[in-house]
Amino acid sequence: MAQTHVYVSNAADGDIGTYRLQPDGTLQPGARFKAAAVVGPLALSPDRRFLYAAVRAQPYAVHAYAIDRASGALQPLAAAPLAASVPYISLDRSGRYLFAASYQSDLVSVNAVGADGRVAAQPLQLIPVGRNAHSICVDASNRYVYVPTLGTDQIFQFTFDARSGRLASNTPAVAQMQPGTGPRHFVTSADNRFVYMLGELLATVTTFALDAGSGLLRELGAASGLPRDTPLVPGAPRAASGARETAPRNRDHDIWAADIHLTPDGGFLYISERTSSTLAAFRVNAQTGELAYLGATPTESQPRGFAVSPDGRHLVACGEKSDTISVHAIDAASGALAPGRKYPGGNGANWVEIVSFD
Repeated sequence: MAQTHVYVSNAADGDIGTYRLQPDGTLQPGARFKAAAVVGPLALSPDRRFLYAAVRAQPYAVHAYAIDRASGALQPLAAAPLAASVPYISLDRSGRYLFAASYQSDLVSVNAVGADGRVAAQPLQLIPVGRNAHSICVDASNRYVYVPTLGTDQIFQFTFDARSGRLASNTPAVAQMQPGTGPRHFVTSADNRFVYMLGELLATVTTFALDAGSGLLRELGAASGLPRDTPLVPGAPRAASGARETAPRNRDHDIWAADIHLTPDGGFLYISERTSSTLAAFRVNAQTGELAYLGATPTESQPRGFAVSPDGRHLVACGEKSDTISVHAIDAASGALAPGRKYPGGNGANWVEIVSFD
C-alpha cells in the first residue's frame, strides 16, 4: 500500500512536522523532528531518499535527513554550512548538487552532495546575481538553471554542467521582466516547454517558452491570480529578514504572492497570496502554455508555502500566522479547491513537501 508523507517546516519552533496523508485526504499528525531556529525552505532529493532543510538564522546551514519509507520518520545525517541566509534550496536532477539562492546577499551557491546524502561543507561556486535572489531551479533536462531576482525584475539564465556541478552564464545572461513584477518562484512544465514565473508584487504568473537547444526564455504572456474586484494594490520589494526598511510603508493592502505549483498532469496551476490568505487556481493550456484564471479559495493565514500531492488529488497549505495546516481536495475536472480541512500545525510554518512511496 502506498505511503504518502507530508513535511512542514516550522520556523518559530525550529522543527519539521511530519504527517501521513491518506487517500481520502485525511492527515494524520506524526512526530516532529528538531532542526534549528528559523528553519525555512525544504527540498526532496530526486530519489526521495533524503530531505534537506535550510536554516535562516546564524549559523546558516543546511540539514540533511534520511527518510524512512514506511513511517516517514527523519533520521538526521549531518548539517553543512551555507554562505548566507537562503529562502530557497533545490537539487539537480541527479541529486548530486544542492543549489541555494540568497535574498539577503544577492547570490547563489552550489554544493556537492554525496551518495550518502550529506552536503559538502565547501561550496563549489558562489555567484553574485541581481538584487534579492529568491529561488533557483534546474530544468527537466538538467542542463539549464534559472534564478529570479525580485529586486531587479530579472531572471538570470545559466547553463549547468552535471559532471562538474558548475554553472556558467548563458547568452544573454539575463531575461528582463516588466518593472514591478518581483519574480519569486517558478515551475517548469513536465514536457520542459514552458516556465511559469510567479510575480510576488503583482500576483501574476508569466509564461515563458523554454528553448530546448539554448535554454533561453522567451516571454509569451501573463495572467493575474487576483479577482477583478480585489482591494489589493501592487506591492514593493521588502527588506531582507531582520533588516529595517529604508522607506517604511503601510502594507495592509500590498499584493504579496508566495508559492507556485502545478498538478502532476500539468492541467492546473496554483499560487498562494499572503495578504488575502488565498490560493488562486488556473487552467493550463498544454499546447500554448496559456493560463486561464479560475478563482481563489481561502486557506491558512499568510500562506507562504504549499504543495500538491503526487497523485494530484490534494493540496496541503500552511500559514506563517496559523497554528493549523489545511488539506484542500482538488476537483479533477475543474481544478477547483474544496474548503480546507484543518489539522494541528506548528508556529511560523512556511514550507511544505510531500513524498509518496509505492
